[in-house]
Amino acid sequence: MPPIPRSPLALPMPELSPVAGVRLAVGEAGIRYKGRPDVLLMAFAEGTTVAGVFTKNLCPGAPVTYCREILSGGLARGLVVNAGNANVFNGLAGLRAVEATAAAAAKALDTASETIFLASTGVIGEPLPAQKIVAVMESLAAALQADGLADAACAIMTTDTFPKAATRTARIGATEITITGIAKGSGMIAPDMATMLSFIFTDAAIPAPILQSMLTKSVDHSFNAITIDSDTSTSDTVLLFATGQARNKPFDDPSHLADFRRALAEVTHDLAMLVVRDGEGASKLVEITVEGAVSNHSAKRIALSVANSPLVKTAIAGEDANWGRIVMAVGKAGEPADRDKLAIAIGGTWIAQAGGVVRGYNEDPVVAHMKGQEIQIDVDIGLGQGRATVWTCDLTHGYIDINGAYRS
Repeated sequence: MPPIPRSPLALPMPELSPVAGVRLAVGEAGIRYKGRPDVLLMAFAEGTTVAGVFTKNLCPGAPVTYCREILSGGLARGLVVNAGNANVFNGLAGLRAVEATAAAAAKALDTASETIFLASTGVIGEPLPAQKIVAVMESLAAALQADGLADAACAIMTTDTFPKAATRTARIGATEITITGIAKGSGMIAPDMATMLSFIFTDAAIPAPILQSMLTKSVDHSFNAITIDSDTSTSDTVLLFATGQARNKPFDDPSHLADFRRALAEVTHDLAMLVVRDGEGASKLVEITVEGAVSNHSAKRIALSVANSPLVKTAIAGEDANWGRIVMAVGKAGEPADRDKLAIAIGGTWIAQAGGVVRGYNEDPVVAHMKGQEIQIDVDIGLGQGRATVWTCDLTHGYIDINGAYRS
């Protein structure tokens, strides 16, 4: 597969400071890629708690099944991620690859296999050569260091054109804590976990059940509110690790975590937006807000119908203010809508209201908006108070070029 040009929507990597209780190393196992890191090993301080959210695809990869099974333990000592092979649809061989990888990492980190979390990304249906990962495990363990999260973000990429990371600080009582996350994702992206991997780390001390509740809510408003191509991956995984090294005081009142929830929401939102910015072939970031629906759930379904429409996405790629395609996408969503109450705006300019074109509508500002890199679409259903926002990108020939040659 030829090199993919860097996305025109790419943003620079933020400065990433080490997170206390997290050590890492990257290496080259040669699973699929040559001359670049493709394996990541992370080690966490004893007592690290963990939360996770996984794909709802009914044909998940072996690493997803494995992580679901051990998540109830609530503790983590290590993480292994490989790029180039998703370890999906491999039957017993996939399970054996997971077991071998977890056992090798557990031995290298002197811990139990049940505290080693795994994730794989890449081609589906090809056996994962776990022996290549096992072969580099001891050398990775010997090279563990506190710094290098930017390298970790690079090691987990597949068709990504730039590494993705976000970081924030927050306070729990009098203690300042850090939250930093990395992600990969570019294609096969849709809600129910978007098709991607993301790993988030904090030095806060938070019990696993509370961590899980906060992560689930944060994901619903970030990773589960983006779509590139409506395809939900078999490997989607978001894991949040809390090392406890900030030594914040124990708490029994959830309100003490308000600032943490704010920071976590900002990190997951930033990462989700970076995934959309790196959508395969993308040239425009699109925000779609639907209001006036009968419920928030209904609003989100309508917004996703617009976001996933190939006709809407190609019109945006062609910088064509074709609002008729938006009307079509609203109507096909299967949610309550009234043609004669519908209103549509692009770039803040209302084009249609009460079921028709706005009187005296001037398309010039909309045309100018469509030429930009960030497109705003607003839809008012006119039936209730439901509201939702989702994000997507345009659909260009670049998407075909990348996916038509993915296994080449």
